[in-house]
Amino acid sequence: MKTPNRILKLMLFGFVMLSKGMVAQQKPNVLWILTDDQRFDAIRAFNKMLTGKEMSELGYVESPNVDRLTKIGTTFINTYCQATGCAPSRASMHYGRYPFRSGVYEFEYHNNNAPHFKPTLPEQMEALGYETLHIGKLGVRLKTKVNTKRGVKDAEMYQKDISFKQLRRDGLTDWGKDWFFKFDGDKLKKPLKNVEFFVEEDGEFSYRSKEVEERFPNHKGEAKTAMEKYDLLMHYKKDQKKQTPFTSGILAGVSSRKAGKTRDGYYTAIFNDYLKNENKDFKAGSRTFKGVNPDKPLFCQIGFDFPHTPVLPPASYRDRFKKYSYKVPAFNEKELKTMPAQLRKQVKLGYSDHFTDEEKQKMIQDYYAFCAYGDELVGQATDDFIAYSKKKNQPWMIVYVCGDHGWKLNDHGSVSKFSSWKIDSHNPIVVVSSDKKAYPAGKVVRDYTEFVDIAPTIMAAGGADLKKSEYEYLDGFDMKEVVSKKAPKRDYIVGESHAVSGPRAYIRTKDYVFSMQTRPNKKRGENMDWALKASYAELDPALYDMKKDPKEINNVAFDKKYAKIAEQMKQKLINIVLGDNRVEVLWGKKADGTEVVRSNFAPGAHDYKLKLKK
Repeated sequence: MKTPNRILKLMLFGFVMLSKGMVAQQKPNVLWILTDDQRFDAIRAFNKMLTGKEMSELGYVESPNVDRLTKIGTTFINTYCQATGCAPSRASMHYGRYPFRSGVYEFEYHNNNAPHFKPTLPEQMEALGYETLHIGKLGVRLKTKVNTKRGVKDAEMYQKDISFKQLRRDGLTDWGKDWFFKFDGDKLKKPLKNVEFFVEEDGEFSYRSKEVEERFPNHKGEAKTAMEKYDLLMHYKKDQKKQTPFTSGILAGVSSRKAGKTRDGYYTAIFNDYLKNENKDFKAGSRTFKGVNPDKPLFCQIGFDFPHTPVLPPASYRDRFKKYSYKVPAFNEKELKTMPAQLRKQVKLGYSDHFTDEEKQKMIQDYYAFCAYGDELVGQATDDFIAYSKKKNQPWMIVYVCGDHGWKLNDHGSVSKFSSWKIDSHNPIVVVSSDKKAYPAGKVVRDYTEFVDIAPTIMAAGGADLKKSEYEYLDGFDMKEVVSKKAPKRDYIVGESHAVSGPRAYIRTKDYVFSMQTRPNKKRGENMDWALKASYAELDPALYDMKKDPKEINNVAFDKKYAKIAEQMKQKLINIVLGDNRVEVLWGKKADGTEVVRSNFAPGAHDYKLKLKK
């Protein structure tokens, strides 16, 4: 039996701990950082884990802050994305579901009133008692019905959302793209559509828009001036021979602002302001937000834009990287002969092998310079977050995701993403936690992990019991259980993406990667059994032997020596993505449709097991 003095001491200890926030808030603060279009080889620590060398095979890279995260946290080095396009990849992370389970395959707007829909990750965290915040790029095109008259509107997933869209209108960015209903001080009868602009330190705008120059003579020649001023390299097709002032896709150039004053720089600064102004108002551009509530655990997602196009590193970074010479990925057009038609389509749209040697060097230098600048911002954000959590004596966790997918720098003769190749789909994750038993410092996990693991990992850390039926919809694992070997071990990863190339799915094991066309077209809910009836050739297959061909250049899908391997991987992939509770939704042009069509001829096919017989 406890004595009165003992009870009094316990009560006093509880009061002290409560005042320090140690009892009231045992759930960890969570910071989820996501970069955009970042190749895994931009991180030295990842290269060391994968190749034994710190530098990329292309040349010099710089990432001291993410390298530091790998030293104090656990790296999941063999993580792969579920779709190699921004929107479907980000949807898979926010929903914890594969594209074939969510019905989000590319850049379509979609509606959360569909019968299969479940709460998003931030909504689940809010239900667990968290304050939720998003800063920067989101990329999840989620809509919701409001009423029959107003139709649909953007769904509000986070309690507080400080997005890039308003920041760019406030001039807090070096680059932007927007619609203008007012221009040069006058209201327009006909708005200017998708005008690309640059903002100088003094707030002056310059534009790169054919429509602006046609409608406003005083802006004539401005695009050419901007091209020269910012030393831009735009993507141009082989038959164009050289870029023009209005060519789309800025692959290289210099920012119009200094480091820290770019759009990504403002994301980091705003996050710091948010943490400093506890329950107080602070300004972010033209808007006012309330700072963090220290009485609640925090879940924050920062969506950095770097190194997505336009690739515009600040001059201080660009100048340093100019001195490095890079090994440009070699390309032989013979590869096109065996390349499947869907991947060949993507390569031709992003073709870059016709660029001059100088242009290729510039493209690679600026890409890695941009990544290095972003690494500095990641370091600032994580330091501020850890300092805040420690000051409050609160547990914490950081989930750093290296890109929503990868990016080609003349790999396979192309730029951009959208393919099932490793360079587009391999995106390691680092989890750092104050709980070192769950996520040991310096540990490297080589078992497969996937982007669908992000939601369950964060939700479990926030107190969700994933064994409950309400969470059965989640396709991924708690990565803490991957570390402890409690989660099933994956023999393969899967993904599916429809953007640019058309409907295509992939399955990857340690030794092989197989991909194929999954649907005859993008018409949702129709011909869902097409792949079951199509000939092997009609599936437009690709098979790469990773042991002999790690660059995935020689497609052996029609090589008789690999026929047995190809057949097993094809059948497994068809059964999983087309037959194991596949969902396709008639979203409608305005995302006002919610009818669900299912295909479930192979339930349970996705069992993570694939022992290939040669």
